[in-house]
Amino acid sequence: MSEFKVHHHVSELLNLLGMRSADPVGAEVYTEMLLNNMKPYITTQVSAHQSKRKIAGSTQTPIEFLAKYDDLKAKNVRDLDPLVFLLSKLTEEEQTKEFIEKHAKDKAEVAGMTLVPHDRVTSQLPAPGTKLSVQELSEIRDKLLKEAKSAPATTSSEILTKALREKQLKRNVNIPHQPDWLFQRPSLTLDFIVGVDEPTDQNIVPLGSLPLALQEHSIIEDILCCMQGIEGKYILARALTERYAPKEFMIDQSLDPSLQELVRRQLPLCSNYSTVVRFIEEKSAFEYGLVNQALSAAMRTLIKDYMILVAQLEHQNRLGNLTLQKVWFYIQPTMRTLEILAAVANSVNRGECIGGVVLSLLHEKTSGLIGDSKGQELCLYLTQSACVPYFEILEKWIYKGIISDPYSEFLVEENETIQKEKLQEDYNDAYWEQHYTICRERIPVFLEQVADKILNTGKYLNVIRLCGRDIKCPIAEEIVYTLKDRRYTEQIEGAYNYASKVLLELLMEEKQLMARIRSMKHYFLLDKGDFIVQFMDMTEDEMKQDIDKIMPTRLETLLELALRTSTANVDPFKDDLRVELLPFDLITQLFKILTIDTKLEKDYRVDPTDLHLSGLESFSFDYVVKWPVSLVVNRKALTRYQMLFRHLFYCKHVERQLCSVWIGNKAAKMYSLHSARWYSAAFALRQRMLNFVQNFEYYMMFEVVEHNWHIFQTNMESVSNVDDVLNYHTDFLNNCLKDCMLTNPDLLKIVHKLMMVCVTFSNFIQRLSQSATIEMEEAPSRESSLQGLQARSRKDTSKQKASSKVVSEHVDLMGASENFERTIKNFDSNFSRLLLELLEKIMDFSCISGEFKLFNILYRLDFNGFYTEKLEAMSAEKAMLESSTHSSESSSGSWPTSFTSQRPDSARYVPGMHRPNVVNGSS
Repeated sequence: MSEFKVHHHVSELLNLLGMRSADPVGAEVYTEMLLNNMKPYITTQVSAHQSKRKIAGSTQTPIEFLAKYDDLKAKNVRDLDPLVFLLSKLTEEEQTKEFIEKHAKDKAEVAGMTLVPHDRVTSQLPAPGTKLSVQELSEIRDKLLKEAKSAPATTSSEILTKALREKQLKRNVNIPHQPDWLFQRPSLTLDFIVGVDEPTDQNIVPLGSLPLALQEHSIIEDILCCMQGIEGKYILARALTERYAPKEFMIDQSLDPSLQELVRRQLPLCSNYSTVVRFIEEKSAFEYGLVNQALSAAMRTLIKDYMILVAQLEHQNRLGNLTLQKVWFYIQPTMRTLEILAAVANSVNRGECIGGVVLSLLHEKTSGLIGDSKGQELCLYLTQSACVPYFEILEKWIYKGIISDPYSEFLVEENETIQKEKLQEDYNDAYWEQHYTICRERIPVFLEQVADKILNTGKYLNVIRLCGRDIKCPIAEEIVYTLKDRRYTEQIEGAYNYASKVLLELLMEEKQLMARIRSMKHYFLLDKGDFIVQFMDMTEDEMKQDIDKIMPTRLETLLELALRTSTANVDPFKDDLRVELLPFDLITQLFKILTIDTKLEKDYRVDPTDLHLSGLESFSFDYVVKWPVSLVVNRKALTRYQMLFRHLFYCKHVERQLCSVWIGNKAAKMYSLHSARWYSAAFALRQRMLNFVQNFEYYMMFEVVEHNWHIFQTNMESVSNVDDVLNYHTDFLNNCLKDCMLTNPDLLKIVHKLMMVCVTFSNFIQRLSQSATIEMEEAPSRESSLQGLQARSRKDTSKQKASSKVVSEHVDLMGASENFERTIKNFDSNFSRLLLELLEKIMDFSCISGEFKLFNILYRLDFNGFYTEKLEAMSAEKAMLESSTHSSESSSGSWPTSFTSQRPDSARYVPGMHRPNVVNGSS
């Protein structure tokens, strides 16, 4: 985990605790402490026991803590021991303990509650019968009111926690209907029928009145009955106090003490038998899942062997060869077996375990009996039997990509509401991430290391199956649980490698994924220059209209014509390109995305009907992608492509506008020297604008897109699975968006303003050129008509001279006006101010973030140090303004109005200096 992520988590925790920024202990202290102590650690039983004792020794209620720990441990709560170890480390931090205690007191005071235990409050009350003053009575009332407020809060919190826990335990399973007679006939059980605390037969003679031999014979018969779940005459079963409580028995007290002691030693076997039989009959129901049913079946097999032992003992008893001592000798191995079975049953019952949790519990039980070979062999048999249905689901998933999990026990969960058809509809594509997900509570501990591979293996095969291809895994073998030899791990990895290879071949070779992505790059990232130029030439008139007046069918026709008449005609996927008119411009779209869940989000909630968009502002390409390529080129990726295209497309439009101005400015050659000098400032400004736009385009096309595309291609040559393909493709698009400044609102605003200044300037100059052209066309000819070719030539020359004279006079009239000069000066001032602001913010952003990719723009725009001098002059001017006593009066002069200002010799530009004034100046 990186330092920034640790710092983020620490800050979030401190915010939840209500820690103020003025407190002495801040996030940096804890972040440094965590980073210094970060190392791999595995919690063992010894360290967990030491941590438990340490916490019990530091708490005021050690008995309650130990009881709670044992209760959670019995329920097989995951990650309990690591949590206890973490808490034990917190008990050593006195500063942390003081802060948490102080925070709890402050929070209790704000809520009007107290942290004093109830018994301590009641002990401070006066003895009964004593007289109280008014002041003492009010103090007692305040204490009681605080306790009354705190008690319901605790109770409601516990109720809420319980309700949430119960809600998580609810599973969406389809349980078949069970017949009514199953519930109406409770005697259909191998367990004890709920008995009474006294004999039902009143004619039973007390054992104490019989001879010792008859006492032993009678009590052996009762023991054999109790071993089968049947009450005897002198041994009675008590009613259960709880659902999973152990069975208790009553013995005739008149029995000989020596025999009575032998009977007491053997009764735990009957109690464990009752526990196991109850578990088998309960967990065999549908709602407890296949794993519990398989475990119950394995226990039932062992109970059959146990019943054979009871039958053999009954046979020996009828032959008269059985005594209590022999019974005690014969049942020794069985007592240990039933003790383990009862312990497993109690653990599953207490934790309400289902599916993978049962397997985790059995695995831990098996590992814990490493010194008891017989017990470990028994637990291994139970674990292998319980794993059979779970591994059958696993085999079907990793070998065929199908989930057959009727009772929601498998670690992979399917969300049927998310379908692959939505890949081309939803922006936030969730099919690959959410259609199949891992449910962590269902992962057995012995499969935790390969859980991600299990998920991805089935996902890959599922995609292949949905494409209509047969799946025949060459290593499809039965998976069997083993304690030492983790052979099933190798089988899972082999299935994963096979699924990855097949799906990659399907996407790369049959579906031609790279060719499709390369085709998208041609159109969305302006890789086909002749196609883009031809398309923009054809659609220039359409793009100038409002979006409501544009006919999409006409744009589709022009797109088809541009594709067929350019080098894009050789592209086999050109027919998948479509035209789309979006109801918002690029800036609104980007700011809405960048400001999600922030205070600025409401500023960009614009009604589409309020936006008067032109075709140029709303135009974008769309692309038709079919399954399974839509896994990679999904709607989210297409939206990124569209944002990049709209940004590049608009920059290309601005460049074309400035080039049109350059073409129109060639008419100035016919003007007189007096007329052309008025246009010199406009010509220089146009050239600087064109230089900026062309260098900005070059940076995005060659230093961002091509560079990241080369990295993407290199990564794709060594890719091994589809998840890497998704990650590499997403990284390519994200890096392009970031390096093109589409993820930085501050830089994006300035770039947008610069483009708007260039477009406005182009429109202004073109309007002047059009007026001059109209004036030239309307100039009357004063020459008479002559005949002959020579006369016609002289006539054309005289007309041209007359027209030039009229245009020159018209241009002189416009150029001499103060409005023209002032307008050009304003354009120069705005462009210079915004460009310097952009350069400064790029330097500041690069220095703060440590990412120097954007420096390439500075190197291209400021190759001769021209803008550096202006930045230094601006920095020196701001320093002088801040040092002046009248800075408030002269703050409006933060930016130079043009590039004619001189730079002081002592000025040096420092990135980040005076940045607040720059922001204020831009606003």
